Amino acid sequence: MSNGDVTGLTVAVVGLGYVGLPTALALSDAGATVVGIDTSPARLGAIARGAVDLLPLHHAQLACASAGDRFRLTPDATAVRTADAVVICVPTPVDARREPDLTSLAAACASVVEHAVPGQLIVLTSTSYVGTTRDLLVAPLTARGLTVDEDVYVAFAPERIDPGNEHHTPERTPRLVGGAGPHSTRAAAALLAPTASLVRTVADPETAEMAKLWENTYRAVNIALANELADACHSLGLAPVPVIEAAATKPYGFMPFYPGPGVGGHCIPCDPHYLLWQLGKVRQPAPLVATALAANSGRPARITERALDLLAEHAVPARGARVLLIGVAYKEGVADVRESPALEILAGLAAAGADVAYCDPLVPSLRTGAGPLDHVPDPHTHAWDLVVLNTVHAVHDLTWLRAADAPPVLDTRQRGPVAPRPAPAAEVTA
Repeated sequence: MSNGDVTGLTVAVVGLGYVGLPTALALSDAGATVVGIDTSPARLGAIARGAVDLLPLHHAQLACASAGDRFRLTPDATAVRTADAVVICVPTPVDARREPDLTSLAAACASVVEHAVPGQLIVLTSTSYVGTTRDLLVAPLTARGLTVDEDVYVAFAPERIDPGNEHHTPERTPRLVGGAGPHSTRAAAALLAPTASLVRTVADPETAEMAKLWENTYRAVNIALANELADACHSLGLAPVPVIEAAATKPYGFMPFYPGPGVGGHCIPCDPHYLLWQLGKVRQPAPLVATALAANSGRPARITERALDLLAEHAVPARGARVLLIGVAYKEGVADVRESPALEILAGLAAAGADVAYCDPLVPSLRTGAGPLDHVPDPHTHAWDLVVLNTVHAVHDLTWLRAADAPPVLDTRQRGPVAPRPAPAAEVTA
């Protein structure tokens, strides 16, 4: 496995979700034989049918890989034994108390350790607390009698997947690699080199683990700041986006973040809590991070409150009000609703008595706290008391909202015109 040449290697990818599947396709495209392992028969079936949420480029890769003999899907964990390298890509969510839920990760790592063979490289990509790689891979492998960095090779290389963004595909994105020894670092860097724009090696797994937590905690804090300053602009009668764009002309010391209805997906709502959880165990306070995460968590409730206020301003009682949410995915261009603020907004409006609906062509149906809902394909043919712009995909046609008789619009992204409260115009921002 030298010079980043993976041709002829067999790589097992454990977990074929939003990270694992693009990783498997990138390795297959680079010439490796890939064995995709997932415990969900439904997910394996969806991949086999091509019914998965991928960029067009990756759909083409999947079609090519599926047509060949170097891409195999299986639920059988023992297939790890046939691989030269194993890449672990399972989810690391948080539970209802916002504490790490390591169930899937611990099970996947235990299975890989059980079936590991001498000479194998094992790369963990799932975001977790600092020390995870040693706790769940290095220590158990050692207990099995395998010497890490001699008999087997172990590294942490955090995933950097930006779903729905064709500019940030894995092949265009740098990767970090921290091995449990120099041989492990070199082996992991060589494996991942053909799938990334460049590979940056760091001293150890812990450095790479902390770097990943730092990346997403940075984003979480700045999103909270963007929402807070956007609210300040709103109170002062200013449109936030032009202010942000003006500030972004500074060529140093500033990176633009934009307001929205909250944070969703797997990374921002979950990853920083792994850091807070671990710091709490050593009694290291992180008040700025904690406050930012609390602000992000409370954002959907604030949007719900603004929606109810806007209904009241238009003399529409909340009970029975017909409210449409545009977009329920957590970001543009994807069908992913994990941790989407839309779920809480819909549930909050329904709890207030509103008759809620949504329009999102990428999400045909949805289970919410308000009950099961189906996508409304032709929203312009219905009468609405309020429309909430949550996630606007490229496929959304919003021209009907510019009509003179259009319903009031609450733009959670604060892209539209604003005026000092109370807003006399039909369109206000969150």
